[in-house]
Amino acid sequence: MKGTKWLFFSPYWVSYAEIIKLAGGVPILIEGTLENNFKATAAQLEAAVTPKTKAVIYSSPCNPTGSVFSKTELEAIAEVVKKHPSMMVIADEIYELINFVGRNYSIASFPGMFERTITVNGFSKGYAMTGWRVGYICAPLEIAKACEKIQGQFTSGGTGIAQRAALAGISGDQGPSKAMAEAYLRRRNLVLDLIQDIPGIKTHIPEGAFYFFPDVSAFFGKSAHGYEVKTADDLCLYLLAIANVSLVTGEAFGAPSCIRLSYAASDEELVEAMKRIKKALGELA
Repeated sequence: MKGTKWLFFSPYWVSYAEIIKLAGGVPILIEGTLENNFKATAAQLEAAVTPKTKAVIYSSPCNPTGSVFSKTELEAIAEVVKKHPSMMVIADEIYELINFVGRNYSIASFPGMFERTITVNGFSKGYAMTGWRVGYICAPLEIAKACEKIQGQFTSGGTGIAQRAALAGISGDQGPSKAMAEAYLRRRNLVLDLIQDIPGIKTHIPEGAFYFFPDVSAFFGKSAHGYEVKTADDLCLYLLAIANVSLVTGEAFGAPSCIRLSYAASDEELVEAMKRIKKALGELA
């Protein structure tokens, strides 16, 4: 592991880079852009691969952007991986059931990729079991056994009630999960209309999960109420203090020009939050 290079798509979940470092690897960023819905491409992946590349890591639907890789995009990524026999894929699919574009495609389902893929999933998002901490992987037996050895030494077992709840979720009626995804889609559309009404904010349209990840660089260099906004960090602190709305800086996700906005809240709370954000941003000059 030590010295090997691990590629991961940006924007990314905050702990990817640190997990790689902790294991002795070298994290290599492949950046997706707002213009491409924050999705890195197979061509970018191909250009980044070296003889020391061990794996590529991505999430779809993505936290923080809500972007979803299409079947065509994943097939192209799979073709790059298959050119390099020692390279694996770690596919984070925790938001699999909160998907607004239809079927969620797993790269492990493509020919030649099952034995090259570690799929990470769980019950926190699609089954609303966040605090129960039940997750799983699907991986080649050799890797699964290695994970079991490590996990047995540093985590306690999931409680029986959590495991029973997870079993009921995955094997029972999927209607509640579908209804939840439909509610998130409605909230996405609600917030999209409100966010597009704020001058200076640039956003794509998320295809899954429950986040917006807008570019807010138009506000850098402005000030109000004794606050000077130089970065997304500054803007988040300004909005927390002036609008009483909590957001997350994009710096944590590898995108310093952006902020993450969650719409996992009631319609009334979302409307009020966006009203406050619009007012506070309008006061920056």
